[in-house]
Amino acid sequence: MAHHKSCIKRIRTSGEANERNRQYRSRMRTEIKKLRALTQREEAETQLRSVTSLLDRLVIKGIIKANAASNRKSALNLLVNSL
Repeated sequence: MAHHKSCIKRIRTSGEANERNRQYRSRMRTEIKKLRALTQREEAETQLRSVTSLLDRLVIKGIIKANAASNRKSALNLLVNSL
């Protein structure tokens, strides 16, 4: 167990950030699954816009890397275009 006051605070804040980041990643995965389940092109296009926006926000927050978001967006674009 940590003895320094700063170490104790760091453990606490990193734990809170970890929990928050897990929630963001879980939401991202859920939204992507919803998009993949759609069969109507119009619905998929509206969902794609919201998923793209979510991925961009996660990049800004530092939850995922920019190239990872770009790869996901590209794959989802291909999926929607194939409908």
